[in-house]
Amino acid sequence: MLYLESTSTDPYYNLALEQVVFDGPGQQETCCMLWQNDNTIVVGKHQNTLQEVNMAYVEEHQIRVARRLSGGGAVYHDLGNVNFTFIAPHEGAGMDFSAFCRPVAAALAGLGVTAEISGRNDMTIDGKKFSGNSQYVKHGRVMHHGTILYDSDLSVVGRALRVPEDKITSKGLQSVRSRVTNVRPYVKEDLPTPEFLARLRQALWEMYPMERLELTEEQKAETERLRATLYSTWDWNFGASPPCQIIKKRRIEGCGQLEVHMDVERGAIRTLHFYGDYFSMEEPEKLAEQLLGCPLEEEALRRRLADTALERCFRGMDVESFCRLLLQ
Repeated sequence: MLYLESTSTDPYYNLALEQVVFDGPGQQETCCMLWQNDNTIVVGKHQNTLQEVNMAYVEEHQIRVARRLSGGGAVYHDLGNVNFTFIAPHEGAGMDFSAFCRPVAAALAGLGVTAEISGRNDMTIDGKKFSGNSQYVKHGRVMHHGTILYDSDLSVVGRALRVPEDKITSKGLQSVRSRVTNVRPYVKEDLPTPEFLARLRQALWEMYPMERLELTEEQKAETERLRATLYSTWDWNFGASPPCQIIKKRRIEGCGQLEVHMDVERGAIRTLHFYGDYFSMEEPEKLAEQLLGCPLEEEALRRRLADTALERCFRGMDVESFCRLLLQ
């Protein structure tokens, strides 16, 4: 088995690195990776990002949003979380999550933690989830990755993944929220996260004969290319969301009650209508037409609104409030 440990905490780099190893040489070799991301929400490939992420909280706390290649639900990563990946030849037609969770559960047992593999893709302690797992299968290879909430800020997990009570109808797979826990309170020794990662690595090395994987210069360059052209882009992380219908209801100070109905496809506004008890000097239909095709992203909205007098459409409305209405 090959072993690779990423020294980066950049989610876009680490997701690109996974893909490079997955697509790279040594197709019959199994590879194990340990890695961490700092302050990131990672959504599944088939999810609607807007439906999973509390954008107001994410922007305020500078949390990055990244989309992975595999399915499954949204998860929060910080430096109290440790991620593991196994890349291996895939035999058979189904997805076997337990085969890749068992080594991690065994490593935790060595630290005095009784972990159970439950449901279709979770690991739990005392019925509380600490690990979510997902897989991507292609051309006879499987990439399995999972999280280990070791000492994460669970208050951030709840806030970052809780969206406002807007009505969002989407074909995307919505996450199922579970009761979660950190592993650290269950460890027989009080280990900080770096020491836990080292112990986990040691346990895996003792289970399997491993040798370190050294990336070639070409693989390093390809990782950087994928990071820049795919994983860090708005088009991938937001634009790749499935079509959805969004209804937002807000009371805006000085404006009144405003209801926004949008159809969004590939992250861009396809239809837009306004309803409410607001006062206006001009009908907002022209504004709606002006925003059709605009990505649902702040800078793009501000560019479209640069020469627009919003006050004439919605009394008491400014660009800041309008962008917040559409995005948060």
